[in-house]
Amino acid sequence: MNYQLPEFPGIPQLNGRILINGEIRDKGYEAQPVFSTCTEDGQPKQIGTTPHVSANILGEAVDGAAKAWAKGLGDWPTSRMEDRMNAVVAFRNGMLEQREIICRLLMWEIGKNWADSQAEFDRTIQYIDDTVNEVKNMDREASRFQFSGGVMAQIRRAPLGVTLCMGPFNYPLNETFTTLIPALIMGNTVVVKLARYGQLLWEPLLEPFRTAFPKGVVNIINGLGREIVNPVVKDGKIDVLAFIGTSRVANQIKVAHPQPFRFRSILSLEAKNPAIILEDADLDNAVSECVRGALSFNGQRCTALKMIFVHKKISAEFTKKLVQKVNSLVAGMPWDKGVAITPLPDPEKPKYLQGLIDDAISKGAVLANPEQGGKLKGNIFFPAILGNVPLNSRAAVEEQFGPVIPLAEYESFQEIEDYILNSPYGNQASVFGRDAEKMGRMIDRLSNQVCRININSQCQRGPDVYPFTGRKNSAEGTLSVYDALRSFSIRCMVAAKQDQASRQVIQGILHQDSSKFLSTNVVL
Repeated sequence: MNYQLPEFPGIPQLNGRILINGEIRDKGYEAQPVFSTCTEDGQPKQIGTTPHVSANILGEAVDGAAKAWAKGLGDWPTSRMEDRMNAVVAFRNGMLEQREIICRLLMWEIGKNWADSQAEFDRTIQYIDDTVNEVKNMDREASRFQFSGGVMAQIRRAPLGVTLCMGPFNYPLNETFTTLIPALIMGNTVVVKLARYGQLLWEPLLEPFRTAFPKGVVNIINGLGREIVNPVVKDGKIDVLAFIGTSRVANQIKVAHPQPFRFRSILSLEAKNPAIILEDADLDNAVSECVRGALSFNGQRCTALKMIFVHKKISAEFTKKLVQKVNSLVAGMPWDKGVAITPLPDPEKPKYLQGLIDDAISKGAVLANPEQGGKLKGNIFFPAILGNVPLNSRAAVEEQFGPVIPLAEYESFQEIEDYILNSPYGNQASVFGRDAEKMGRMIDRLSNQVCRININSQCQRGPDVYPFTGRKNSAEGTLSVYDALRSFSIRCMVAAKQDQASRQVIQGILHQDSSKFLSTNVVL
């Protein structure tokens, strides 16, 4: 569908639909208005409507996926890798045609600035391309036979089943696709439940999904998760959960399954990533990286820096530089030139952030940038820097997921180590310093607590070829281009004795190309 777009940054009013079993539906369910907080007067503006389906309709979507899966015997799970890859590429090309409207919707729906909205779309396209290339490499390696102990075998990867994908609002396109695309290309059938925000941007993708994939392979719905997900999971028809959100919700979904031990889960959850500023750190670099790490997309990232520990000897100077840098950031609408701070998509979020500030101050913290910190204009919440934050305050313990930067002084690493050891999270950490001996010791102390240690740089996810995972409450499974393909599949082998009769059978299958699974054909 080609949309008539008004002058930039305008968008057309959209009424979101759903995709179930190859049919795009625009009726048979309730709809709710979609509001944007990106307004000059601070009053939410309706920009469309989104489906608000019942558990029964989600059940229909799951039934459609289950029918396409057909207990592993459906056309999609038994198709050749090349056919699945071609379907993904066809979708990718259709998606590319919708770039402009999707990027504009990212701005209006979640407040992501224009540059970052375009970057999210382009990164998603790149992720699809990288996944296709990795699939080719994997397929080539799997085409070889192995010989050991008198047994010859070919080992390939097979799909897992019906997959429920639930992405986050902060990266409703990119992060959802980091589970959706590998799940599909490995032969699983999928039901996508949209996030709280970033829903209308899926509307332009329904037709590319419908035309690129067979009926029931991709199903897309929206509704209130806490009302519709668990009743459907209880039926036991969903085999895999791909969820990006909170550990609390992940636990609720997992325990609802009648056979939890069979319920494969790939989870990317919350974090409380610390930055540690050593006394010999390059302060200008540390400040610059901490501002980007704490405030990119208003701090609404699981990889954001959410607690900064500064050595007592340099704390005053670091804080001064940090305040200057933060106060120089431009706040405004996502389409404004050079804007860094934009409206939060959740109208209730400022109240929560102010609660963190008030609690910290009541326990001895100070607001380091009182002229601007915590000031509210519409739903733009200007970043608040909290100094001397007690480690028992909410700001030090809770994942703020917003523009509040807690700072704490330290004299010995033991103080930081106790904090990290007792934290329920284990995603990443950043360490800033120059002394190789001290830095090396810190790496060793952190390597069994988090899953990525960033040296003199902010925490981040990319590049997507690197593993993205976490310990404790922060993740289950690993996501990267390489790892995700393996997370959504299982190794399966065809084996035979190395005798003449078995060789003849295997060679006959290969020469006649009678099996899609046992094959030496490769994707070029």
